[in-house]
Amino acid sequence: MPQWLFDLDEARPVAMPSRPPSYLRDHRKLLEERFFSGGAQAMPDFELLELILYRALPRADVKPIAAALIAAFGDYNRVISAPLARLTEVEGVDLPVAQELKIVEAAAHRLARARVMQRPVISSWQAVLDYCHTTMSHRETETFRVLYLDRKNTLIADEEQGKGTVDHVPVYPREVVKRALELNASAIILVHNHPSGDPTPSEADVTMTNQIRDAAEALDIQLHDHLIIGKSTELSFRGAGYL
Repeated sequence: MPQWLFDLDEARPVAMPSRPPSYLRDHRKLLEERFFSGGAQAMPDFELLELILYRALPRADVKPIAAALIAAFGDYNRVISAPLARLTEVEGVDLPVAQELKIVEAAAHRLARARVMQRPVISSWQAVLDYCHTTMSHRETETFRVLYLDRKNTLIADEEQGKGTVDHVPVYPREVVKRALELNASAIILVHNHPSGDPTPSEADVTMTNQIRDAAEALDIQLHDHLIIGKSTELSFRGAGYL
């Protein structure tokens, strides 16, 4: 047996976990009371972040960490949507803290998705827009996804087709249409985001949309719309006269 097990006189003291100071406990209690009485709308971004951070750091003063996250990314939504690697670059944010934030993001996406799947898009169009903004408006790179609809315009699948850079994402019309045939879809809606925040379509966006429309129509699949998601608004190709 190691000798140090028996040298009790020279044993190193172990710091036992202690309760957080009373002022931290009072602050956390105040935040929780405000949240449950007024909801998230009654709280600024950094305070809502504090409540999440307390889950991973129950004994820490999380206010400086919340402030650092807001300073690094701009607002609550961009913090939650930030890549794991970038989150851990912020002082005070280790892997467990970053993972807690990503769990919150996943929960938000799951709730938004549940409001649109297996429902007619015509009667739930605002929910579709909300879902697209929740999942895409704060991403730092372009992402392209396709919503597949059946003959009753019910949303049967939502699939991410590709990821790209800050201003480009590769899209292959053949793969989009092939997947529609596999799902027995009768119509599709294209969705992609502009990380710049401006949803104005580029010439490449228009060309790609026309290529997918032509390939889909050849197989009796209708392209209902192409949505470009900006930071706070979106552009509909059909509404803007591009389709």
